[in-house]
Amino acid sequence: MRCDPAPSYGARERAPREVEELNSHACQTAVERTLRAITRFYENCKSKVKGRRGYPRFKRNTRSVEYKISGWKLSEDRKHIVFTDKKGIGHLRLIGSRDLNYYHPEQIKRVRILKRADGYYVQFCIKLDPRLTVSKPLTPSQKTVGIDVGLKYFLADSQGNTEPIPQFYEVAAAAGTCVLRNGDRKAEKQLKRLNRQKSKKFRKGKSQSHNYQKARQRYARKHLRVSRQREENAKRVALRLIQSNDLVAYEDLNVAGLVKNRHLAKSISDAGWTLFRRWLDYFADKYGKIAIAVPPHNTSQNCSSCGKKVHKSLSTRTHVCPHCGFVADRDTNAAINILKLGLSRVGRTRIHASGEIPSWLVGEILSANGNS
Repeated sequence: MRCDPAPSYGARERAPREVEELNSHACQTAVERTLRAITRFYENCKSKVKGRRGYPRFKRNTRSVEYKISGWKLSEDRKHIVFTDKKGIGHLRLIGSRDLNYYHPEQIKRVRILKRADGYYVQFCIKLDPRLTVSKPLTPSQKTVGIDVGLKYFLADSQGNTEPIPQFYEVAAAAGTCVLRNGDRKAEKQLKRLNRQKSKKFRKGKSQSHNYQKARQRYARKHLRVSRQREENAKRVALRLIQSNDLVAYEDLNVAGLVKNRHLAKSISDAGWTLFRRWLDYFADKYGKIAIAVPPHNTSQNCSSCGKKVHKSLSTRTHVCPHCGFVADRDTNAAINILKLGLSRVGRTRIHASGEIPSWLVGEILSANGNS
């Protein structure tokens, strides 16, 4: 095993040119990000987390640079931003729907430049209570609801209502409506075709051509469009549920464990359950409502009328109780059980779906403006 000699005491290695040109606060944020990854890995090792434990990997090509309170300056009209370090980014025009004149300069804690498939974006981390951004407080609806997410429907609530599953990756969706046709996976077919075009232009062991880079961009933009469709659908459904109910109970599903099923992994990932739960928690905190996660054990098997267990396979979509004669849709029966568990847990400590403290919980939100 070859070992490099240790440097002499007091020796200092010269930083790369890229680091010297970057703002010092941007370098600090990169170190903080690395430290968080290392700390999370060791915590997973100590707690003996099953499966992969998140070993830190070096990113050769990073897609974001984060500044703190220095290295950037906003114009007086808040429509332009200037980066003052030696990287030469210079003057940028901000395009977006967010009005930065609403916030004080002291509220902007961090600025991040993010590269995506369709251009560059600037994100502002603002110290602000999300509840203060509500123009008109919501009138209490005096309603409670339990929701059960699934693959037949995106969700079914305790009132018997259902939301169709959009399947942006697997099924074509146009003009905001869901077109469900068996065997029609338009987005998946387009992605496979774009991936084949990209692979044909790849040259192993050589520098890649401009045609390969253009094919790679087309493939990435398609992926970005599908992910944005999925997120906008999750935001729309979560906002509607929070605005029309005072309490929303949902299942605390182990999505990471469910996607290990190779038969359902693609459909579960396309549904975006974790994304939906994250927006549900955010809107509940913003509008002063309650969103509570309950354990999903036996919510589909137990009868919501008498409470006795009725064994059913996944193919059985109708709940028929032989004890009390209660008949209901399988998902509606589960949603009623979820609501009962949520009402019994009101007032206790809530566990967030992501397992981590979100930024809005510590008084910070992200406002994004883009320049493509």
